[in-house]
Amino acid sequence: MKKDIFIDNNIASRFKNPADPEYIKLRDWLVLYREIKEGEVDTNAHLVVSNKLLNEYSRSNQNIKDGQNIILIIGRLQRQGRLIKIDNQEIKDFQQEHFTKKTLKQLFCNQEDREHIPVVLLSQRKYALSIDDAFVNDLLNFPGFQALACKRPEEMPYDL
Repeated sequence: MKKDIFIDNNIASRFKNPADPEYIKLRDWLVLYREIKEGEVDTNAHLVVSNKLLNEYSRSNQNIKDGQNIILIIGRLQRQGRLIKIDNQEIKDFQQEHFTKKTLKQLFCNQEDREHIPVVLLSQRKYALSIDDAFVNDLLNFPGFQALACKRPEEMPYDL
């Protein structure tokens, strides 16, 4: 199983100039890469994204030239084959199947974040980092799925 994780824009934006050692540790874990030999298990970090999330990252990092911003990290992950992109059709299919009237009534997050729910729940580990209380709540309580969503990097065993 790949060590994949969804990182909400509100967390990724903290990579620009992190003073918090936990964000530095998370960013460094994403960046660290070890060449995988045939037959070995891939223990590298993988980032789960969608077109919508990539656009959010881009808008938040337009004028950043620092080598540690999420856009440059994504470029590196893409070249190394560590970017997992959930496409728009997969998101629509998930929503059509799992966003019943009952489920929609139970969601607290805003309409835009509802497009991120399938991205997390279609990933292998279903791990998400976000400081948005409503989004975290919806992931933790989405019917039929068991996700791990946390607000702080040290609350999640992302590197295991």
